[in-house]
Amino acid sequence: MNKPQPENVLVCIAWPYANSDIHQGNVTGSHLPGDIYARYHRLRGNRVVMVSGSDSHGTPVTVKAEEIGRSTLETYEQYHARFLELFRRLGISYDLFTSTHTENHFRVSQDMFRQLLANGYLYRKVTPQMYSPEAGQFLPDRYVEGTCPNCGYTGARGDQCDNCNTLFESAAELVNPRSKRDNTSLVLRDTEHFFLDLPAIAADSLAEWIHDDKEHWRPQVINFARGFIDGGLIGRAVTRDMDWGIPVPVEGFDNKVLYVWYEAVIGYLSATIEWAQHEGDEDLWRDWWQNPDARTLYFIGKDNTPFHTVFWPAQLLGARGLYSDNPHATLNLPFDVPANEFMNMEGQKISGSRNWGVWMLDALDRFDPDPLRYYLTANMPEARDSDWTWGGFVERNNNELVANWGNLVNRVLSMIRRYFGGVVPEPGELTDADRALLAAVDEGFTTVAAHYDGCKFRAAVQEALRLSTLVNQYLEETGPWATAKTDPQATGRALYVALQAISGLHVLWAPVLPFTSQTVRELLGEDGPLFGELAVREFNEATRSHLALTYDGAMAAGRWERAIIPAGRQLPAPRPLFTKLETAVAEEERGRLGQKPEN
Repeated sequence: MNKPQPENVLVCIAWPYANSDIHQGNVTGSHLPGDIYARYHRLRGNRVVMVSGSDSHGTPVTVKAEEIGRSTLETYEQYHARFLELFRRLGISYDLFTSTHTENHFRVSQDMFRQLLANGYLYRKVTPQMYSPEAGQFLPDRYVEGTCPNCGYTGARGDQCDNCNTLFESAAELVNPRSKRDNTSLVLRDTEHFFLDLPAIAADSLAEWIHDDKEHWRPQVINFARGFIDGGLIGRAVTRDMDWGIPVPVEGFDNKVLYVWYEAVIGYLSATIEWAQHEGDEDLWRDWWQNPDARTLYFIGKDNTPFHTVFWPAQLLGARGLYSDNPHATLNLPFDVPANEFMNMEGQKISGSRNWGVWMLDALDRFDPDPLRYYLTANMPEARDSDWTWGGFVERNNNELVANWGNLVNRVLSMIRRYFGGVVPEPGELTDADRALLAAVDEGFTTVAAHYDGCKFRAAVQEALRLSTLVNQYLEETGPWATAKTDPQATGRALYVALQAISGLHVLWAPVLPFTSQTVRELLGEDGPLFGELAVREFNEATRSHLALTYDGAMAAGRWERAIIPAGRQLPAPRPLFTKLETAVAEEERGRLGQKPEN
C-alpha cells in the first residue's frame, strides 16, 4: 500500500513581548501546544515548519526599558536571549524562533503595507490622540491608563482593558486618562495616521470567510470571531507616533512607525521567509503560504483571539497579490486557531508585578523538562481556565509519571536484565491476551493521533496513560516474576509482549515527553534520535546580527508506529525516567511565590 503524501503544516505560535520572563501561563497557552502539535506531525512524516519570535517593538518593551534604565534594544536582546535558552531547555522545537527586529521582518511588514495601500484598504485619517504636555510628545496607548468605559476597571490600558477584553480605537475612550510614566493629565491633539479599512475587507471577503465551514474550530473561538465581525467593524490605526519600530514607508510620516498589532502578526510570514533563506531556498516558504493544500494553525492565548481570527485574516485578504503574479491571489488563511483559555496560579491570576507565577527558566533549574511539560499538558486550559498548583504538580509527577509510565518501563527492563541477562527473550506462541494487549496499543496510534491532530492534548495524555495502565495490569495478571523459576517461557513471553507495548507507548508519549521518550528509545536499543536538536545560532544581516533558535525535524519523519524489538537483542542497563518528589517540595515552591529570581 502506498503511503499518503506528506502534508505541509505550518505551526504559528504567538510572539511573546520581550519585556519579561516567560511563565507557565505563556507556555501552556501557546508554546507547548504548538510544539506538541508540530512534534506529532513530524512523527507522521509531514513537512512541518514551526515559527515564532520575540515581539521587540511593542510598547511593553519600551516601558520595561524605562523601568530598568536600559535602552529598548538592550532590553529586547536581554529577554530574547532568555527566551531562546528557555525553549532550548524545555524542548520547544521551533524551526525558527527569531524576532521582529530583523531587516527581513522590516521588509516584509513594509511590503504588506504597500500592498494594502495599493489595493485601497488603507486610508489616512486625522484623529485626536493623547498628548503629554509634560513630555512634549504623543503617548502610545500603552503609556496611557484610565478607567474602562465598559466595565469601570480603573487600570485599563489605552488600547485594551485587560479586565473585560474591550478593545479601544483610541485611548481617548478611557475615562480620566493619565500618563503611565508620571501620572500627569493628558490632552488631545490632532495627528494623522493610516487606518486599515476593516469594514471594506469584511464586505469584500472577510465576513464570507468567517462563516465558511469551521466546524473543527473550538466553539468559543469561532463564536467570538463571528460575533466580532457580525457586530460591525471599524477602521483600525496601523501607524502610531513613536520612534521605536518599523518606519512607515510613506513620505511625510517621519517619527511614526507601523503599529505593533499590525506588524507582529506579519512575523508568521516573515519568519517563514527567513527560515527558507536559512534553508538555502528563498522560495521554499511558498510551499506553506501559497499551496492551497497546506494547513496553517495559530496557537495563542484567548486574549489574542481578535488579532488572529479577525485582524490578521483581514490583512491577508486585503493584501491579495502580495508576492504573486496573480493580483487576486491571497496567502493562506488560518486553517485553525485553537486558542487556549488562561492558566491561573494557586487559585489566583498570574501576576508579574506581584511575582505570582512559575517562571519557567527558573523552574528548569530544579525540575526536569518532561514533568513540567506533562503537568502543563494534563492541566492545559483548552476549554476553560485551569490552575497550576504545586501540590498538583507533585501528585501527578509521582502518581502518573513515576508510579505508572516510568515504573512500567523500569520494571520490564529490570526483569529482562534479571531473568534473561538483558537479552530480549523469545516469546514463543502468543496467547489471546497477549495479542489483545498489543492490539490495544496499536489502536492507540489511531485514537491518540486523532486527539493530537484535533488539538485535544489533555485527551491524548489521558489515553496514553490509560494504555500504560493497561500494560501494568497485564503484568499483574501474568506475574512474570512469579513464573521465573517454574515457567521461564511464560516469563519470557510476558516480558517480550510488555516490551513491544512499551515500544509503541513511548512513541505515543513522544510529542509531550520528548526527552524521556528519547531515553526509552535508547533503552530499547533503537538507533538514531527520535527528534532533532535545538540550537541557538547567530545570523548576520547587512546592518545587524541577531540570535535565533533553529531545529532540524526531518529525522523524526515516519516514526509514528510501533517498532518491533527483536528477540535476542542485548539491551542496555535500565535507568529511571523520572524522579519521585517529596511532598515538602510543594511547600518549598509555594514559599518562592512573590520572590521572582534575578534575571
